[in-house]
Amino acid sequence: MTDLKGKTVLVVGLGKSGVAAARLLTRLGATVLATDRRPASEMQAELKVLPRAVEVEAGGEKFFDRPLDLIVVSPGVPWKHPRLVAARRSGIPVWPELELGWRNVSPKKTIAITGTNGKTTTTALVGHLLKAAGRNVVVGGNIGTPLSALTSKVGRGTHLVLEVSSYQLEGHETFHPNVGVLLNLTPDHLARHRTMAGYARAKGRLFEKFTGADTAVLNRNDRWCRAIGRRVSGKKAWFPTPELEKIAAHIKLPGRHNRENAMAAAAAVEAVGVSRAKIERALRTFKGVPHRIETVLTRGGVRYVNDSKSTNVDSTTVALKSFDEPLLLILGGEHKGSPYVPLRPLVKRNVKRIFTIGEAAPLVKKDLGGVVPVQTCGTLRNAVKAAAKTAEPGDVVLLSPACASFDQFRNYEHRGEEFARIVREVA
Repeated sequence: MTDLKGKTVLVVGLGKSGVAAARLLTRLGATVLATDRRPASEMQAELKVLPRAVEVEAGGEKFFDRPLDLIVVSPGVPWKHPRLVAARRSGIPVWPELELGWRNVSPKKTIAITGTNGKTTTTALVGHLLKAAGRNVVVGGNIGTPLSALTSKVGRGTHLVLEVSSYQLEGHETFHPNVGVLLNLTPDHLARHRTMAGYARAKGRLFEKFTGADTAVLNRNDRWCRAIGRRVSGKKAWFPTPELEKIAAHIKLPGRHNRENAMAAAAAVEAVGVSRAKIERALRTFKGVPHRIETVLTRGGVRYVNDSKSTNVDSTTVALKSFDEPLLLILGGEHKGSPYVPLRPLVKRNVKRIFTIGEAAPLVKKDLGGVVPVQTCGTLRNAVKAAAKTAEPGDVVLLSPACASFDQFRNYEHRGEEFARIVREVA
């Protein structure tokens, strides 16, 4: 455990990770300040669960000027924010929430999963395989529960399974999983990382503390993974392989992407001693994760599918490849820097109409408007209503936004939940 008793710590950003950090810091005896750019009226849910001792600043940055011993940063706050850069230059330690959680979890048997696409499914699958093998497992990180909220649940013999993002990895100092999984790397978060090389550097930090005793699970078909793998210390388990293909064939979820996720998960749990027979049995019972090609309901012959987890063009590409039916596609949200042009061939194949939402709507229309009709809807409710009105029996209304959610929603889960709620009202 890190000794922070009596220290003054500023938490930047009061999303789930920030709230978890503030609660942990309070338990550790720190004097906790918290700042968020949102007004208090938009943070009522977060403020209700913060300890009373936490002093909150809403919509300002004055807390940065206080005498501080440490700053803990939520994943959504840019690592190169001018205030954070200035703090580091002045000698104030700045940690991502992941670092705070990691320093307060002991002992550790950890499998960490990252990549552009498939992280959440693979993380859930690794947890499922370990539980089916009789292991004591705690699953968290970017998948839903921040590590800072899990510290009391991890004991001797517990396997900790974490989904980690580039945002969480870019500033860590001591994070050191025993098994690290890098699924793939395609353009994403370029507005923050500037270039693919910068994005790859952040992802590659997963393996920074590796020794000869650790295992890196890497995608041999991805050039960025191969490049990172050449620099990794420790054992390497590459996928796909013929043997892993045989194991992955037992998964019931459709699509090549899910077989690749299964291969990565199988290699990860093999590295901690789970037998192939147990892996194959458990794969047959895995049902997938919410918000990833998830059917909400079918009504009047029209199926409504929630793929809110697709927050980039590559993930939406995978979703579109999963359907042969005519599609009414809801696209848009917070633009992440990549063009939508790569979607053209799949849109042309079986998308009847696109309904756009959020700030990316003009860019979506510019890139795809010449392929199929594009209807600007603004909000998710308007898009669902318009799609439901247009749909015919046999169609699929698919929310697969290819964008982040933060322009209109708290996160992709919130967006997916709202989609499901609206569908049940409107359809």
